[in-house]
Amino acid sequence: MKKVIKKTNKSKTKKVIKKKKPTKIVKKLVIKKKPIKLIKKTSKPKVVKIKAEKKIGKITHFFNNIKVVVVKLSDALSVGDTIRIKGGKETDFKQKIVSMEIDGKKIKKAKKGQSVGVKIKNRAREDYLVFKI
Repeated sequence: MKKVIKKTNKSKTKKVIKKKKPTKIVKKLVIKKKPIKLIKKTSKPKVVKIKAEKKIGKITHFFNNIKVVVVKLSDALSVGDTIRIKGGKETDFKQKIVSMEIDGKKIKKAKKGQSVGVKIKNRAREDYLVFKI
């Protein structure tokens, strides 16, 4: 603020006149709020259970013409177990073990360290991982 002093001859007094600063005009944006629609859910939310997976082996060979893989096991596996084969960009599938073989003989259980032949439904390659669900 600036102060301006004026002298008057009649009363010989000083008048102090204050000048105001120019005010800035600020534009306020007004945002219109849209009403929010509430959706009532009548059913309970679904709970998805995630089953733990355990790495049980690695594919060492794939026979393309008969779709059989040879799996080197790092844990036990038996007929009826569900496995997941994962590897590469496209390969990630689950399936149930229907049959296993060692040296052409059908077996029901395989131990750690054995190499077993397992029939699969999709294509797989060497070094893909096998998980037990």
